[in-house]
Amino acid sequence: MTTDVIEKPSSSTSTVRKPAPRYRVLLHNDDFNSMEYVVQTLMQTVPSITQPQAVDIMMEAHSNGTALVITCALEPAEFYSETLKNHGLTSTIEPDE
Repeated sequence: MTTDVIEKPSSSTSTVRKPAPRYRVLLHNDDFNSMEYVVQTLMQTVPSITQPQAVDIMMEAHSNGTALVITCALEPAEFYSETLKNHGLTSTIEPDE
């Protein structure tokens, strides 16, 4: 018994995958939550954030009004922003351009 291998002809059309659009999660300054609370909430919400990074983000929001928390795909960006809001922080997302 012989088995013939049938090769598919190479297609002249190729699929180009565009990277998923990325979104920026922003933290807005508020006058209600303590700095320590903001740092702890950032670290609990976004596991990749270290304490020094969380302090930097909190200080940037405190000084400039907003700070970039993380840039990621839409679904995690929405999750992080909603989680921050659920903990009493002000957060928004915007497309990363």
